[in-house]
Amino acid sequence: MATSMRGLTQFIADIRGARVRELEEKRINKEMANIRKKFKEECLTSVHRYVAKIIFTYILGYKADVGHMEAVNLISSTKYSEKQIGYLAVTLLMHENSDFLRLVVNSIRKDLESNNEVDNCLALHAIANVGGAEMAEALAEDVHRLLISPTSQTFVKKKAALTLLRLYRKHPEVIQSAEWALRIVSIMDDHDLGVVICVTSLIMALAQDHLDAYSVCYTKAVDRLHKLVIGHEYAATYAYYKVPSPWLQVKLLRLLQYYPPSEDAAVRSALHQVLQTIMANCAEPSKNVQHNNAQHAVLFEAIGLAIHLDTNSPLVGTAAILLARFISSKETNVRYLGLDTMAHLAARAESLEPIKKHQATIIMSLRDKDISVRRRALDLLYSMCDSDNSELIVGELLRYLKVADYALREEMVLKVAILTEKYATSYKWYVDTILQLISAAGDHVGDEVWYRVVQIVINTEDLQEYAAKVAFEHLKAPSTHESLVKVGGYILGEYGHLIANEPGYSPAEQFQLLHSKSQFCVAATRSLLLTTYVKWVNVFPEIKPQLVNIFDRYRHVLDAELQQRACEYFALASRPEDDDFLPNVCEEMPPFPPRVSALLGRLNRKHGDTEGDKRTWIHGGKEANLDKKAIETKVVASDSNGQADPSDIMGSLAGLDLSAPGNSAAAAPEQGSSKPPRAAVGPSIDKWLEKLTYHGEGVLYEDVQIQVGIKSRYQGHMGQVAIYLGNKIPPNTIDARSQSQQLLNIECKKFFSQPPILTLSYLAGSHQTVSLKLPVTITKFFEHVKLDQADFFERWKLIGGAPREAQSVFPIDLAPSGQLDLKKHKEGRIDPNPNNIVAAGVLHMSLDGKVGCLLRLEPNQDAKLCRLTCRSTSEEVSAEVLKLISKPLTAARRPPQS
Repeated sequence: MATSMRGLTQFIADIRGARVRELEEKRINKEMANIRKKFKEECLTSVHRYVAKIIFTYILGYKADVGHMEAVNLISSTKYSEKQIGYLAVTLLMHENSDFLRLVVNSIRKDLESNNEVDNCLALHAIANVGGAEMAEALAEDVHRLLISPTSQTFVKKKAALTLLRLYRKHPEVIQSAEWALRIVSIMDDHDLGVVICVTSLIMALAQDHLDAYSVCYTKAVDRLHKLVIGHEYAATYAYYKVPSPWLQVKLLRLLQYYPPSEDAAVRSALHQVLQTIMANCAEPSKNVQHNNAQHAVLFEAIGLAIHLDTNSPLVGTAAILLARFISSKETNVRYLGLDTMAHLAARAESLEPIKKHQATIIMSLRDKDISVRRRALDLLYSMCDSDNSELIVGELLRYLKVADYALREEMVLKVAILTEKYATSYKWYVDTILQLISAAGDHVGDEVWYRVVQIVINTEDLQEYAAKVAFEHLKAPSTHESLVKVGGYILGEYGHLIANEPGYSPAEQFQLLHSKSQFCVAATRSLLLTTYVKWVNVFPEIKPQLVNIFDRYRHVLDAELQQRACEYFALASRPEDDDFLPNVCEEMPPFPPRVSALLGRLNRKHGDTEGDKRTWIHGGKEANLDKKAIETKVVASDSNGQADPSDIMGSLAGLDLSAPGNSAAAAPEQGSSKPPRAAVGPSIDKWLEKLTYHGEGVLYEDVQIQVGIKSRYQGHMGQVAIYLGNKIPPNTIDARSQSQQLLNIECKKFFSQPPILTLSYLAGSHQTVSLKLPVTITKFFEHVKLDQADFFERWKLIGGAPREAQSVFPIDLAPSGQLDLKKHKEGRIDPNPNNIVAAGVLHMSLDGKVGCLLRLEPNQDAKLCRLTCRSTSEEVSAEVLKLISKPLTAARRPPQS
C-alpha cells in the first residue's frame, strides 16, 4: 500500500512544504491539471491513487470538480483498497441530492448483499453519511434485512442498526417502523451487548413515535437490566470501571420512562430490585472519578425512572436524600444533574416538603459560576414554587434578574410572570410585581406579559384605580422602558379618569408625563398612545386643544399607520360636542372572556424536545404535568396549521394589540406562497447591490432599456426606500430620458438574512420582467449607541463568547508608509489599544424587540492580519452582522501579485 501510494505521499509532503498559500495553490493546480490529463487516457491504471489526491485536496478546503465518475466506478472494484477510496470519495465529494448517487445505488445494494462483511460495512457507512431521500427509500429494506439476518456478523449488525437510526431521523417516512417492530425488538436478546446497545438506540427513536408497536420492548428492557445489575451477566470487556455497561443501562432506563408502569407483578418486582440495587451501589462515593461518573450517569436515570413509576415509593424517598447531597457537590456536572433530577421530582411529587428543606441551597445555585447550573436552578425554583413560598421565590428571581445573564433573562421573565399570576395572594401584589418586572428587564419582556396585565386589570374592577396609580408612579422614573409605556398608556387611557380628581394625578399631569415618553418610542407604541389620547378627548375636555394639536401634527408623518390613526382621531375630535359618536366609540373596554394564559404555551415551546429524545415531563409542578398532553396537543395544532388556539396571544386578547394592524394580512400570503422569483445576477448587478448595502443611494440595475435607482433612509425598525425608474427608450408611459418614483415603506419585524426581492414588469416591444434583490439588510435597522470604555467592556463581558460571538480573521493591506491603513480618528479612546476600533448599536425589530450588538476590530500590523469580533444577545444577529461588515473589508484586499 505504501509503495502504491508513493505519489500521494510525495504530494502531501509538497503541500506541507509550501511556505505560503500561493505556493500551495500553485502545487495543487499543477496536480489537478495532471489528474485531468490522466483521466482522459483510455487505459489508465491505478485510478484510486489520483482519486486519493483529489480527496486530500478537498479536505484541505479546495474545490474538487473532477473525479466523481471515477469514484463511482471504483465502488464496483473487487479490490478493497480501490473500493475503500471509491466509498470515501462518494461520501466526501457528493451531497445527498447529487445526480451521481443514482449511479451507485445498485453497487451499494450489491455490497449489502455480499457475503464479505467488509463490503457490508463500507456500504453501510456510505448510506449513513450521504443518505438522501432517494437512497434511503431504495436501500432501507436492504439495511433492515442485514440487521435481522442470523448470518450477519455482530459488527455488521451494529452498523446496520445505527444506519437505520440515521435514516429514520432524516427520512422517517421511508422506514416501516410498525411492520418491523417485532423483528427489531427481538434483537434485544442478542448475546453481544454491543449489538444490544445499538439496537436499543434505534428502538428509543422508533418507540417515541410508535409506543404501542414497540410496547413488547418493556419486558425485554427489564429482563436485560436484571441480568446486568443483579445477575452480572456480561462480558468483562463491557465493564467500565466495574460498572456493567453504563451506556446500555442509561438507555434502557430512559426507554422504560416512555411507557406507563407495568401491571405485571413479576416485572414490577424485578424492576424495583434493579432500582434498589443501583441506589445502594451509589450510597458511598468512590475515590475514582471515572467510576463515580459511570455510577452517577446510571443513578440519575434510575431516579428519573423511580419518580416516573411512583412518587410515593420508598425509592423516591431514598432518591431525595441522595439528590440533597448532589446539589451541594463540588463537581459542576453532579450539581447540574442533581438540580435537573430534583426538578423532575418537584414536577411529579405529591408533596414539595422534602425539596423545600434545601430551598436556600437551590437559591444559592442561581449564582453558580456555570450558566448551565444557573439555568437548572431556575427550572427547579419554578417547579417547586407554591402558594407558601411564591413571594420569597419571586422576590429572589426579581433581585437576580438585574444581574442575570442575557441568555437567561427572557426565560426568567416568562417564569416570574407565570408564577406571579398563578400564586398571586392579591391582585395588587400581582400588578406591583409585574410592573417591577417590566422595569427591571424591559428588553426581555415579550408582549404576552403586558397583554396579560391589561387583561387582568380590565377583568378586575376593584383593581383598576390602583393599577392606574401604580402605572402613573412607574412612569415618573427618568428612564422608562417602552413596554412600561404601553402598559401605562393603555391603563391610563381606560382608567385615568378614576384618579384624575386626586392631587398629583390631574389630566394635564397625566398627559404631560405620558407624552414626554412618546418621543423615545417606536411607531407602534406611538399608535397606542394616540388611542389613549382620543379616549382622553372624551373624558378630559380641559386638555382637548393639546390633544387635537397632536393629532394634527401626526397627520403628516411618514408612517402610514400613525398617519391613518391621526387623521381618523382628528376627525373624531373635531365633531360637534353634542354628537354622541365619540363617546360611543371611546367606551371602556368590556371584560375579556376567561382564557388560558399565552405565557404557558410560549414557555412550553421554549422547552421543546431534543432531536433524539422527547421529554417525558415538563417544568412547572404536578398540575402542569397532568395537563401535559393537553398542552402538547394545543402547541402541535398551533404549529402545524397556523390557526390560533385558546392560548394564542391574539386569540386570548382579541382587539387588544393595537401595535400591529397588518399582522394577519401579512402572514396570510406566506402560508400559500410559492418560491420567491429568481433574482437577476451578473458582475455589475452584484457590484451595484454590494455598494447599496453600505450606502443610502445609487444605481440598483441598468440595461439598454431601463435604469433603476435607489434612495433610502431608516429610523428604528422602519425604513423608506424610494425607487426611481428611468426609461432609456422611446416614450410610452414613462417619457424618454425621464423617471418615475415609487415609495416603499419597509418594517423590520424579525431577524432576516435574505434581502427582499422586487419584481418589475414592463412593456418594451414585448412583456419584460426583471427581479432584483433590494439592498435591505439587517444592519440598516441598527441605531448607533454611544458608550464609554467601562460600559462598553462591561457589556462585552456580559454577553460572553460563543454562541453569541462571531469572529473572523483576514489579511489587511498597509499604507505606503508601512503603517496600518485604517481610520484612526475616534471619539475618545474606548479600547485600550489605540489601533483597535469598537462600535455599539441596537437592532430595532417591531415583533422581536431590540437586540444589542457590539463590534471590535483588532488589526495586527506585524502579521498584516485583522480580527473582527461581533457579540450580540442573539447568535443569529452576530453571525449576520459579522458577514455583512467583514465583506467589504475582505473584498478590499488586493489580488496576490506574481
